[in-house]
Amino acid sequence: MRGRLIAVEGADGTGKSTQARLLADRLGAVLTREPGGTPLGEMIRSMVLDPGGERPVDRAEALLIAAARAQHVAEVVRPALDSGSDVVTDRFIESSVAYQGYGRGLGAAEVAAVSAFATDGLAADLVVVIDVDDGTARERLDGVLDRIEQAGEDFRSRVIAAYRDMAASDPDRLVVVDGNGSVEEVADRVSVAVADRLGGA
Repeated sequence: MRGRLIAVEGADGTGKSTQARLLADRLGAVLTREPGGTPLGEMIRSMVLDPGGERPVDRAEALLIAAARAQHVAEVVRPALDSGSDVVTDRFIESSVAYQGYGRGLGAAEVAAVSAFATDGLAADLVVVIDVDDGTARERLDGVLDRIEQAGEDFRSRVIAAYRDMAASDPDRLVVVDGNGSVEEVADRVSVAVADRLGGA
């Protein structure tokens, strides 16, 4: 029996990485992340996010992340799913659509097509979008920011709007979870949302 692929998404400062880890623990799932998840993917992650490195142009950024995703799916995600294991990934295709498609203005359809090629058509069975108010997100981001986190408020606003638009247009596959409150409160909401959609959280 094939495992289930669950992506945990959200703008920077939403706490999605923490929630992805807690969800994977609850499900006994493989936990991974993007960009990254493989040695090559982690190298690409550094290239894309390091604020001190050479800045890739926007299209190069999108293609680098897609390359990391192709390696990630081939080496980690698809083998785990085929073995029957559930996989929880901290970011997946929707991140590229939100950040590069909307945030960078490269076009949602174009970026989605590149990601579909990278994954050979694999999409998440469920996408959990963690949504928090701006004040909470800013508090959580108080510290050293990576290159994409430094992109500014207009960029961040476009990303947040993109997630909300995607969730509204595909409510069967994307579920928005209120990320305000304690870590435990949010984790319970995520667990309930996943159980409602897929069962067994």
